[in-house]
Amino acid sequence: MNAADVAPDAQQTRFPQELMYTAAHQYYMEDATQGAIAKRLGVSRATVSRLLTEARKQGIVEIRVHRPATLEDGPLAEEVARALDLQRVYLVPKVSGPTLGPWLAPGVARALAQVGLESGDVVLVSSGTTVYECAREGLGRYPGVTIAPAVGGQEEPQPWYQTNETTRILAERVGGVPAYLYAPALPGPELFYSLQHEPSVRRVMDLWAHAKCAVVGVGSAPLMRQMVPALMPRDADSLRQAVGDVCMRVYDRDGAPVTYPGSERLVATKLEELRRIPHTIAVAVGAEKVLSIVAGARGGYFNQLVTDAPTAEGLVAAARQL
Repeated sequence: MNAADVAPDAQQTRFPQELMYTAAHQYYMEDATQGAIAKRLGVSRATVSRLLTEARKQGIVEIRVHRPATLEDGPLAEEVARALDLQRVYLVPKVSGPTLGPWLAPGVARALAQVGLESGDVVLVSSGTTVYECAREGLGRYPGVTIAPAVGGQEEPQPWYQTNETTRILAERVGGVPAYLYAPALPGPELFYSLQHEPSVRRVMDLWAHAKCAVVGVGSAPLMRQMVPALMPRDADSLRQAVGDVCMRVYDRDGAPVTYPGSERLVATKLEELRRIPHTIAVAVGAEKVLSIVAGARGGYFNQLVTDAPTAEGLVAAARQL
């Protein structure tokens, strides 16, 4: 038996450096398998694994992961930004699986890091699955930043429709201060009037004009969704022209606002308020969102975008055709 195989726990931090180097060179530089290395060195595969681990700990091996040129500040991101007239586009690898947050959150984190948030700044969040899932991931720490809803709550029971819940989660994750909006997204006429004079509601609505940043989702065409928000009447003829929405503000393929019965009572940031925000970061992915994203960018609903590479390629192609 080789000495390297004796008392492995005790030996783990006392392997000869030449042995660690030899195992690491064969594994990383020659693409040898751990089984092949074990035979060459006369040790067990478990020992080879420990040699490689210790080689990394001692700095004999350094592993670097480089982002592909097609991501982040690469040519594809720049091409999308030019095609949609956006300030910046942040790309992540192809999103797969039912959960979007872990894939898109790194892109949102990079976007937020570029904003230069300081204590006292205001960040708005929209409702929707994508923003809700990203809020649950690590997006950085921004102590003292105020997190506020950009739209009121909805009748649907799912937590991602309740913007106060997204606000709470994000504020907790980043170390910010939540400002809750106790109002439905589409109140009745009498309630809408009284909410305009409710101090707690008014305080949050006043934050919309002073926001430094907003993180918003992009909804696909309302009548094409499996679940249409209860506040949007399916039988409204105007919604046939709608291709997407941001903060429940619905728009057509040119980005022009689309109204429907009751939309004048929406408790949500207005288009002109979204346009005034220095950093409005849209987070959206998927072929079904391509037209929604293109039209939303044309309408000025956001000036930055976080998406994945396949969606980005679709955006470039769609922008050329529209």
